Order: sequence, then C-alpha cells, then structure tokens
Amino acid sequence: MLKLDRQDWHKLRSPLLVLAIIAALVTAVVVMAQRYSQQQALALEKQQRLLHAAEQRYLTSGSERALITTYLPQYQRLMASGFVGEERRIEWVDALRVQQQRLNLFAIKYNIGQQEDYKPIFAADFGGFVMRRSVMKLDLDLLHEGDILYLISALARSAPPFMLRDCAISRLSPVQNQALVASLHAQCALDWLTVLEPAATLIAP
Repeated sequence: MLKLDRQDWHKLRSPLLVLAIIAALVTAVVVMAQRYSQQQALALEKQQRLLHAAEQRYLTSGSERALITTYLPQYQRLMASGFVGEERRIEWVDALRVQQQRLNLFAIKYNIGQQEDYKPIFAADFGGFVMRRSVMKLDLDLLHEGDILYLISALARSAPPFMLRDCAISRLSPVQNQALVASLHAQCALDWLTVLEPAATLIAP
C-alpha cells in the first residue's frame, strides 16, 4: 500500500490546488451553460408564443376583412335606414304624417317616450353594440280594422325599423246616415329600435 509522507503532500499541494480550481471552473461553466440553455429555451418559447399570437392576429384580421367586405353593404343600408346610430324622431313623425295623409286616415295623436336600453330575448349578444328603443303610442279613429293594418304596413316599408308592441281596438257608437264617420278607435304602441355602435355608447346619455 502506497503511503504519502509530509514531503509528498507538500509536492502534491500545488497540483491538487490547481485541480480544485479547474474543477470549480468547470462546475461554474457547466452551471452557466445550463442557465444559458434555459434562458435560450425560455426566449425561444416566448418568441414562439409571440409568433403564434401574430399568426392568430393575421388570421383574425383576414377573417375580419372578409366579414367587413361581405357585410359592409348591409351595414351601410342599416345606417341609412336609421337602425344604426342615433334615433331619428323627426323622421318617425314625418313618416307617420306622410302615411296618414296618403291613406286618408283620421287625425293621429302620438306620444314618444324616453329612449331606453333594450335587451330582446331573441338576441342576447350584440358584440359591444347596444340596442335601444323608444316607445311611440298612437291614438286614432278608424273607418274599419284594415286602416291600422295599412298604416303599420306602410310605416314598415318607409320608416326606420320598429316592432308593433300591442294594439287595442274598440268600437265606437254608430252614427246614423253618415258614411265617413269613424266606427272604431285604436290605441297602439310601437317600439322604435336603434343600435348604437360601441364607440357611441361611451358618450350616449
């Protein structure tokens, strides 16, 4: 068995010290290499996520462009009709007056309530758009039931979109020997509908 005396250890001290330093340096290099590799892997993963997000944005923008191209004409028609944008009460009243004269109806009394948010059950999600309605109440005499049907149909063709909420018709006392006298009275309620764009809802009252 090999035995080392003090003189041998003295001779080996310097080489062992150098070996220890080299081992420490190698360990440090390995640790740094591992950390660098991990950092590079994280950086690569981040770049891949950014690239994937960019690809998704590109694909989404392409889909949005396709949707805009497809539906822009319909959207423009809705804006022109008064369905998209601020409510147009003057147009509603003008349309009512024009149709009353055109159909030779009796005088129509009307009242328009305050505009309010409206969430119809048939469409829960408007994608940031807000639907609103203003209730117009009509009060008019009729020669016969067809008059109110003609009026509602004419308004549907010539005025901004609305929904007929309800209509109650009652019979008036008959007047003898007078042909052009009202025999019925109608009380109806219309929901005039408008849709506000997302940007417009931020400043809407």
